[in-house]
Amino acid sequence: MKTRRLRLIINGKAADNADLRKAVAARRGAGHGVEVRVTWEGGDARRWAVEADHADVLVAAGGDGTVHEIVQGLMDRPAAERPTLGIVPLGTANDFAGGCGIPRDPLEALELCATGVGAPIDVGRANDRWFINAATSGFGAEVTASTPPELKRLFGGAAYTLMAAILAINFKPAQGRLILPDGELRDSAVVAIIGNGRQAGGGKPVAPRAFIDDGLLDILVIREVPATGLLQAGRELQALEPDGEYIFYRQAPWAEFHPDQPVPVNLDGEPVSFDRVRYEIIPGALRLIVPAGCPALARNATASVAG
Repeated sequence: MKTRRLRLIINGKAADNADLRKAVAARRGAGHGVEVRVTWEGGDARRWAVEADHADVLVAAGGDGTVHEIVQGLMDRPAAERPTLGIVPLGTANDFAGGCGIPRDPLEALELCATGVGAPIDVGRANDRWFINAATSGFGAEVTASTPPELKRLFGGAAYTLMAAILAINFKPAQGRLILPDGELRDSAVVAIIGNGRQAGGGKPVAPRAFIDDGLLDILVIREVPATGLLQAGRELQALEPDGEYIFYRQAPWAEFHPDQPVPVNLDGEPVSFDRVRYEIIPGALRLIVPAGCPALARNATASVAG
């Protein structure tokens, strides 16, 4: 197998990771060129991604924020000149990497970067910002509420956690217009999720039907849910039907949100604020090294059904 030139961009907080050092030594011992850059301040990872002219694989060694910043740099480059992206998950949540099934062990993850196959994946855009995993509003680090046992028994998985959090946190709804290719919705929402990847908020599967190679965004809007509507909302969240009483769900290549007031949004966990925002998907914008059978690829799901 041909050896690869890797540019490893490490979040400065992980620079002393002993397992990562061993992983780098192992790859060099196998004949791969590994160039290391360690971030010192904001913007470093983006700049080094832009300047990665001689790398076959650009490796993001850090959490979702590091991946997010490197994606900005890769998308600054002409499409034909973008190195393949690899990930060594070293953050707290690692939502995107986790949804793709990328190993958390640095030795395994870096070996995958050096020997694995790159798959074309989509990248999302929110106005002039890029995101690879999800854009979320009203959903973030606060979603840590404990879940009532009766909901665990009824639903399991993402539904009970998300619905319990909505009741516990008491978000102020965001009012506005949601414009989609098939129409317009005037509504209020306590949670809005625009998913390319599947997980957010520390491993919670907030967009369980999303694929990173299907050319679509998964759009999930959760309206205010009174205590009396909790079970109905949980059922709707599991079913993800298009027009529930509390849950609105669509898959579309783009969406626009025109809020009455500026809304805070997390792009891959990074906070921004928009007066209005257009989300769209850019199909096949990057190549990402993923493990065989990656659950986030639509082609794998299709092959599984066909088999």
